[in-house]
Amino acid sequence: MAVSPDKIRNIMLAGHSGSGKTSFAESLLFYTKGTDRQGTVADGNTVCDFDPEEIRRLASISLSVAPIDYAGTRINLLDAPGLFDFELGVHEGVGAADTVMIVVSARDGMSVGASKAYKLAKKNDKAAMVYVSKMDSDHIDFSKLFEQLKEGFGGAVCPIVVPVLAEGKPTVYVDMVDNKAYTYAGGKAAEVPMPSDAHVEELAAAMREALAEADDVLMEKFFADEPFTKDEVVEGLRIGTREGRIIPLICGAPVLQEATDLTLKMIDEVLPAASEVETPALKGEEKISLKCDPKGPLVVYVFKTVADPFVGKLSYVKVVSGTLTADLVLNNARTGSQERQGKLISVKGKKQTDIKELTAGDIGAITKLAEARTGDTLCGGELYTVSAPKFPAPSMSMAIFPKKKGDESKISTSIQRLLDEDPTLDYTINTETGEQVISGLGEQHLDVLVSKLKSKFGVDVELKAPRVAYRESIRKKVKVQGRHKKQSGGHGQFGDVWIEFEPYEGEDLLFEEKVFGGAVPKNFFPAVEKGLRDSIKRGVLAGYPVVGLHATLVDGSYHPVDSSEMAFKTAASLAYKAGLAQASPVILEPIGLLKAYVPDSNTGDLMGEINKRRGRVLGMNPAEDSLQLVEAEVPMSEVADFTTYIRSSTQGRGHFSIEFLRYDPLPANLEAKVIEEAKELRGEEE
Repeated sequence: MAVSPDKIRNIMLAGHSGSGKTSFAESLLFYTKGTDRQGTVADGNTVCDFDPEEIRRLASISLSVAPIDYAGTRINLLDAPGLFDFELGVHEGVGAADTVMIVVSARDGMSVGASKAYKLAKKNDKAAMVYVSKMDSDHIDFSKLFEQLKEGFGGAVCPIVVPVLAEGKPTVYVDMVDNKAYTYAGGKAAEVPMPSDAHVEELAAAMREALAEADDVLMEKFFADEPFTKDEVVEGLRIGTREGRIIPLICGAPVLQEATDLTLKMIDEVLPAASEVETPALKGEEKISLKCDPKGPLVVYVFKTVADPFVGKLSYVKVVSGTLTADLVLNNARTGSQERQGKLISVKGKKQTDIKELTAGDIGAITKLAEARTGDTLCGGELYTVSAPKFPAPSMSMAIFPKKKGDESKISTSIQRLLDEDPTLDYTINTETGEQVISGLGEQHLDVLVSKLKSKFGVDVELKAPRVAYRESIRKKVKVQGRHKKQSGGHGQFGDVWIEFEPYEGEDLLFEEKVFGGAVPKNFFPAVEKGLRDSIKRGVLAGYPVVGLHATLVDGSYHPVDSSEMAFKTAASLAYKAGLAQASPVILEPIGLLKAYVPDSNTGDLMGEINKRRGRVLGMNPAEDSLQLVEAEVPMSEVADFTTYIRSSTQGRGHFSIEFLRYDPLPANLEAKVIEEAKELRGEEE
């Protein structure tokens, strides 16, 4: 049944892993009779964590959707993962949400995940609300926690449902909007007289101050010390939250169903409805704002894609404008092609229900769209493009190998299916090493990929550190002879060349000839060059391609009968092997430009780590989000596990990128190891 946009609330639950997001969603679902029983993460029976990997890991790894109905209002919950390896889910969710509900654990306090969620909300112009979960934990210090939240989110934090504590445990929850107090037993609320509590009075004053700062009329009443009416408080909260000037704060204990009723009431009364939100879009080159109007042009945003080998592709969508019906053919703004719908469905965790329509502001899913992918805009007629969030780039790469011979091609086709659902994955075939390389956001991200390949597509694989694409070159000039002579009855083979080899600044082979007097006929020059070009594919030290080689054919001899192109090609190859061995050969390693973004307190440790990895720091500059940008040149062989280092050392605050810069000589003390590894690898291949 279609719901009016003014009765829709789209809320993403975001925050640090373990803060209680999924338990909170489960509490809301159970209270509103959206489920028959209240599941727990530990038991693996929650609505939102239904993937086998989530159940095994006891943590969310992807964005899930769970609509609930409360007092005539549709609340679309988008439960986002808190683990940074699965950050994709947060970016998918913010594209569909109107409000970011930042979940903070009362036990753990302000966290990196909460801070990142708030920054993402601000960056995408979304309303924000803070929910303090796990109030049933032991030894809660709410005064300290409130100060942490104000420091983390600013003075805009406005307490509206707060606890009264006795010995670190909540005994009463106070509804600051209605000025009423409640106790809870077995999830049931009972109104009690307002407690006389100094801290509650302080929080009431903090609420008045936050409202006054967000509204000029209330500011006047605040300075005149006049009380605010309930209507003024609700309206001030609604407008202030919608405009980002207020961050309402609610506390509760989801597992015990404490203050769940108050939380739902506040969501309904305070958070912006879908009808109040306009979505930035492009109409051709023109920037516009799309109103959430069921009668407006049909614009549908694809915020998440799931690849299922049995059901096919499932596209999660938000109707930005217009009304979507199951029989409509849609136009993809990215591809320009038409998309035929499979089924139009409502999704609650893994449960799917066929529906006939979705109105503006609502969230559902479409099956079997052929070309649509995450971030696409689908239109009913005229083309509009909704801006998609910028997804984090992959930062950790591993080579992927089948455990069973003959499964190499299966890997490629299966991964392509997973790339459809995960824009933070990247897959390439390294033409130099022959390895299939998969890149993602971290160890856990790639570990889940391995599990999905096995469970979804029956492909059993293992991951190894990718081979480094070394090069070889020379450091001095030499002149050598290559002479090939073979007699085996009839015509023989004869080719004789003198070649000078020297280093030069360049990637490819530079071939020249300075032969005088016809010592080597011109028609054999191409054969000499071909012999050299074939030879530089393997260096003389470790078998890596040779670069920066200048070869000059200066002399030689030939036989009028026995000389041939093949003979001169072989002679050139012999000269190459002899010459490079004498020309001080050297192994070159790839050097990358590292750009690391870390908090100021981590810069010293980071520079020390770069030095440990044989890197060279180039400089440091202030960057966005109060981070410092440290630029350095680092050998590519030293950054395979850099994602793990930077995430653990900065508690998830930092991130980095690296791109190939150039090749530099490998330190002499490391050459022996690289040569030995290359020999072992050739032995395996043979």
